Amino acid sequence: MNLRRTLALISALVLVVTASACSSEDDSAREAAEEFISAFAARDFDAAAGQTTDPAAASAGLRSAWEGLGATGLSARAGRVHIDQDVAEVDVTYDWELSRGRTWEYTTKIALGRNDVGWSVRWRSTAVHPKLGTDQHLQLSDLSPPRATVNESDGSEVMVNGIIGSVFFDAEAAAAEGDVFDSVTRTVATLTPVVPGLRVQTIAEKSTASDEPLFLGRLSGADTERLREQLAIPGVVLREESVLEPRNPGFASPVLARVKDEVGNDIVGTAGWRVAVVNPSGLVADVVSTHRSVPAPAVSLTLSRTVQDAAQRAVNAVQGKQAMTVAIQASTGKILAIAQNPEADGQGLPATTGQFPPGSTFKMVTSAAAMNAEMSNPDALVPCPGEITIGDRTIPNYNGFALGTVPLTQAFAASCNTSFADLASRMGPSDLAHAAAAMGLTAQYTVPGLDVQTGSVPIEPDLVMRTVDGFGQGTVLASPLGMATVAGAAAAGKPPVPQLMNDRETKVEGPRPPLDESVYARLRGMMRAVVTGGTATSIAGQGEVFGKTGEAEAAGGSHAWFAGYRGDIAFATLIVLGGDSTNAVNVTADFLSGVPVDYRP
Repeated sequence: MNLRRTLALISALVLVVTASACSSEDDSAREAAEEFISAFAARDFDAAAGQTTDPAAASAGLRSAWEGLGATGLSARAGRVHIDQDVAEVDVTYDWELSRGRTWEYTTKIALGRNDVGWSVRWRSTAVHPKLGTDQHLQLSDLSPPRATVNESDGSEVMVNGIIGSVFFDAEAAAAEGDVFDSVTRTVATLTPVVPGLRVQTIAEKSTASDEPLFLGRLSGADTERLREQLAIPGVVLREESVLEPRNPGFASPVLARVKDEVGNDIVGTAGWRVAVVNPSGLVADVVSTHRSVPAPAVSLTLSRTVQDAAQRAVNAVQGKQAMTVAIQASTGKILAIAQNPEADGQGLPATTGQFPPGSTFKMVTSAAAMNAEMSNPDALVPCPGEITIGDRTIPNYNGFALGTVPLTQAFAASCNTSFADLASRMGPSDLAHAAAAMGLTAQYTVPGLDVQTGSVPIEPDLVMRTVDGFGQGTVLASPLGMATVAGAAAAGKPPVPQLMNDRETKVEGPRPPLDESVYARLRGMMRAVVTGGTATSIAGQGEVFGKTGEAEAAGGSHAWFAGYRGDIAFATLIVLGGDSTNAVNVTADFLSGVPVDYRP
């Protein structure tokens, strides 16, 4: 054999021997790593920890990973092996099975060292996750999905997603990092401006005695953001939650509070989740995996910012008395505005639920009943004396005015109580109730997102009570929403069904008998006369307005009413104990001045 062939053969043998040695070392290191991760995946923490250089720390670390993630399963596989003399590094891929079918996969590295008996795992917390530090643990938490925004019909957002923060104090975590009393003192000093009433001694005692973190208070979104860094105190746990809150607190606040309760979980999207590295104090050190929440579709309200803002400005000008205006789209029943001043807000939502005597606005119903029964018509002559006695009741006109015998339209425009008392006295017991039901006043509406009570008009066999009911001063009652519905019926020729949310229909219970369209057509002319030459001339400059005034006697004074429509917007304004109906007319004029005449909902 020549020298060249001899050298080549020796070189090949060296390579084979070297490769075999490397392969053997790789296999040994891989086997050690696989034995460790297999035990970890099987939740045999003692067996896995027994293969490490620090069994006690390893067992605690491996156990906390399972517990912090709330995992239901784990599969693990070893990958590339890199050996440098007596030190090895093995790539490991973990594939966690988490609750609700979620999975989380990532790769880390396990360090091994060689000793006389083979390879062992050099325990580091990075054997669980590459970003996990000593004494830290992994924690799975749900991310509250953002709630859908709530929009008004003009297109702007009226309720949006916000963040609130809940603050807790964990005495055990505080003690692990330092002094509990010092942490509590710093926490109270930070929170007192926004969470008054906190006491250092009380918190220290209660948190120390509790197995769970002690709740301290809830922060607004702005305060949560502002105080986040200041609350990085041992023992303080800040948990954030997505909430739905008004964009502008002055926009239909009582209504939006009910909308929020109504939509509830329907506006909550699909929850997300995250895995974080958490310090012993409970504070998040790093977020290592995030799966974002998916928001639900937006909720659309029928409220119109244009109409609502105009109505709100008008009622806010009334001070010292409850004032409210409700506006609906006559053709559809969509509620465009529910405006109350602060005095009315203090009573809840009287604009849609309050029951008040409607006074002479009820003459719209009495007129419709009379024309439906063919007892009268706009041109029919009716008596309008200063007072009239029916049964044992004497009924006067306001300040005793008298017109003599006049057409029904003139008696309506001038609001002659005596004329309508006479009409009602000649009706049957159910005629007024029939007309009220036909105009939507007494139906039972279930309006999603809104408490509603439109009114009540009983069948009245008693002559005197029926007579007084005829001009809205007996047992009949109505809310502003109810009278807006009556005005809407006059405008559209059928009773509108109130609706607040575009994708949620209102349920209607109770009789809804029809009135002939000719009844409504004749009533419209009478309502127009109220504005052109009757008791509501002060609103004549706001376009072609149709309406009926009312001043209803009540304990302590009288209520001021005005109900009617302009175009497709039907409305009712009430000032509780507001006196002369002109006051309600003027508030309505201010309202309509803020809505373009050609505005179409």
